[in-house]
Amino acid sequence: MIQSLIDSEIKAKVLDGARITPEEAKQLYFAPLTELGELANARRLQRKASDYNGHGNEIVTYIIDRNINYTNVCNVYCKFCAFMRTERDDDHYVLDHEQISRKIRELEAIGGTQILLQGGHHPKLTIDYYLELLTHIRANHPTINIHGFSPPEFNHFAEVFHLPLEEVIRRFKDAGLGSIPGGGGEILVDKIRNAIAPLKCDSDHWLEVMRIAHRLGLNSSATMMFGHVESIDDRIEHLRRLREVQDETHGFTAFICWTFQPENTRLKAPPVGSHEYLRMQALSRVFLDNFDNVQSSWVTQGPKIGQVALQYGANDYGSVMMEENVVSAAGTAFRLTVGEIQKAISELGYEPHQRDNWYRLLN
Repeated sequence: MIQSLIDSEIKAKVLDGARITPEEAKQLYFAPLTELGELANARRLQRKASDYNGHGNEIVTYIIDRNINYTNVCNVYCKFCAFMRTERDDDHYVLDHEQISRKIRELEAIGGTQILLQGGHHPKLTIDYYLELLTHIRANHPTINIHGFSPPEFNHFAEVFHLPLEEVIRRFKDAGLGSIPGGGGEILVDKIRNAIAPLKCDSDHWLEVMRIAHRLGLNSSATMMFGHVESIDDRIEHLRRLREVQDETHGFTAFICWTFQPENTRLKAPPVGSHEYLRMQALSRVFLDNFDNVQSSWVTQGPKIGQVALQYGANDYGSVMMEENVVSAAGTAFRLTVGEIQKAISELGYEPHQRDNWYRLLN
């Protein structure tokens, strides 16, 4: 028998359901990938992340939604972004109500339940644009959850509208916002944020949006984009801060990580491969012991690695993602239908089930 290369005390802590420290997480990072995957899977089962409605742990979920980027105008010039435009660019846009409703009707036609509504940091759109848009969607598409506006957008809104952050979030919720995505997290270490997106909100402000949202009754997801200029210590610090907020609020529904996609961006960094993606997802599942759900990122890794990720701590295959513009602008353009996602899940022996944003089963 081949002896495990993982420290026995750390392994015992994970298998016993105990919390590991950042120092122990760094040791685990260098463990053999298959062993780390086994620990991640054990942590998944401890959280009963797939145990819904008595079906047991064989369930893997997915959601049918659509990304709608209401504008591509942005004034923060992130080095890793290939999507943003300025008002001087010929292909800049702001979607009106009917354009957005048309996209939502197409989503409704295939059984979708949610839109991911995000855009650039447009310097001229007023609060009325956003509140009227939310009110319009809620009135005309009452079965669709609006999962919208990342923490950097909310910090931008507070600055542009000259309003306290909490008031902006409350007004958006009252107008129809249902939950908040974890976009713009990148790495929650300011020296890294200053290197790749110096005009975007800092780590404390990103986390403060989440604390306020959770306090107001809005759940959110949490994310990490890695594989650019950060270190392993930076990644673990990112996870530590997410875990700390989750201890306080219990408001994060899921964690999703993905690798930096370099094509057509100004940030030059050697791309990391699928093994690194699986390693970080597995480590995240082990470290984030207070998160019920971890999503596989087939959108950046492709459907096959998305499948493998289900054996490295993920209990959710993510979104059908009827439309995606930001990652595809950076050169990644994977697409899957509902049937293809169900097949990908079933091929590994799991039972596919559609869910909503709060991980309630819909079938």
